[in-house]
Amino acid sequence: MKMLPFLLGMGVGYVLGTRAGRERYEQLSQAYRRVADNPQVQAAAGVARAKAGEAVQAGVAVAKDKVAPTSSGHQPTAPGRAAGTNGAGR
Repeated sequence: MKMLPFLLGMGVGYVLGTRAGRERYEQLSQAYRRVADNPQVQAAAGVARAKAGEAVQAGVAVAKDKVAPTSSGHQPTAPGRAAGTNGAGR
């Protein structure tokens, strides 16, 4: 019978804890929506997306330049690999 008060206390604590946790979750969720729905925040996010897109395009251009065929028509080799080998002999 000593276990019953313990289990009852655990149950009450669980219910109160989950209720408090849900309320806090709702508070955080509402705060996030207020910030995310703010037109200034949306404008800043749009600018950030555009800048990120520009940075990606610049990175792609640099990568293409680095792997473009050389003027002799041969592809550059990876560091540590001899020209003309494809690793099939390993």
